[in-house]
Amino acid sequence: MTPLLPGADQIVFCDIDDTVRQIYGYAKQGAGRGYTGVKGLNALLAVLSTPLAAPVTAATRLRKGSTNSARGAAKLLSDALVTARRVGASGTVLVRADSAYYGYDIINTCRRAGARFSVTARLTKTVTRAISSIDEAGWTAIRYPNAISDDDEQRWISDAEIAEVEFTAFTGRRAEHVTARLIVRRVRRLNPKTVPAGQSEMFAVYRYHAVFTDNAEPMPAAEATRRDHAIVEHAIVEQVIAELKNGPLAHLPSGSFTANSAWLVCAAISHNLTRAAGALAGGRHPRQRVATLRTRLILTPARVAHSAHRQVFHLLRDWPWEPGLDELFRRALHDPLPAAS
Repeated sequence: MTPLLPGADQIVFCDIDDTVRQIYGYAKQGAGRGYTGVKGLNALLAVLSTPLAAPVTAATRLRKGSTNSARGAAKLLSDALVTARRVGASGTVLVRADSAYYGYDIINTCRRAGARFSVTARLTKTVTRAISSIDEAGWTAIRYPNAISDDDEQRWISDAEIAEVEFTAFTGRRAEHVTARLIVRRVRRLNPKTVPAGQSEMFAVYRYHAVFTDNAEPMPAAEATRRDHAIVEHAIVEQVIAELKNGPLAHLPSGSFTANSAWLVCAAISHNLTRAAGALAGGRHPRQRVATLRTRLILTPARVAHSAHRQVFHLLRDWPWEPGLDELFRRALHDPLPAAS
């Protein structure tokens, strides 16, 4: 088995997001304008990764262009979590998603599958009321851009602070009540254009970002994990989306919706196979982008020759990626991977 997810026995992140693939013409079934205002078809992805592994695609769905982001996301997430367990995710599985997926169906899917969740909460009236109930003394400064470490007091002096409160979500129906942690980050609103030089503000105004989670980590670590999501999720999911759009998903070639759905599945398969090639090649290849792997391992310049009814590929002299290519062929065609200890 190719080790696509090293570290899966400790923790696996499952990120879900969608993207609109712009289309042209009038013959595409299901084409429409959604939240982006772009005419196209909507692709929903679930991506698995670990701190040691590059992302792989666990599940895909092609949807109408005018669809809601959360439509069908619970079923896709359920399939992705089953896949995660099958590929060796024996440790914690943490599902991360933005506020578009803040709903009972997503949370319930996580709980039924034994996964933890970390989902951005929309600032509804109940969430705003919970944030307002936090005592001023309950806020803790965190390391944030422009934060200063105070060695004497052993704390950070920062314009960003975090706090936590127990919160029950989805109270519209009694059977759907879910109680977990609401971790809130607030950042001071600074508008120097409206404050004259040398004059301080009369009262502080903050921007709030709430996360609904059952992550068992201490509050600073859980908030940092979630704060990284704003960067990491885009560095993971958006990386996969960009790689697909830079490859087989550069277009959806058919006018038939079902054919384009199959094309999306094939695009995900090719993405994962390229990742598998990088994992087998070893060295730095497992963490490289798919376009780099295509250039160094797949689109290899060589001269084909025939000798004794065998094909021989003559590579360029001093080809710098030859060791990785040799390792890929050795493991794929001859030597099995070493057994995990």
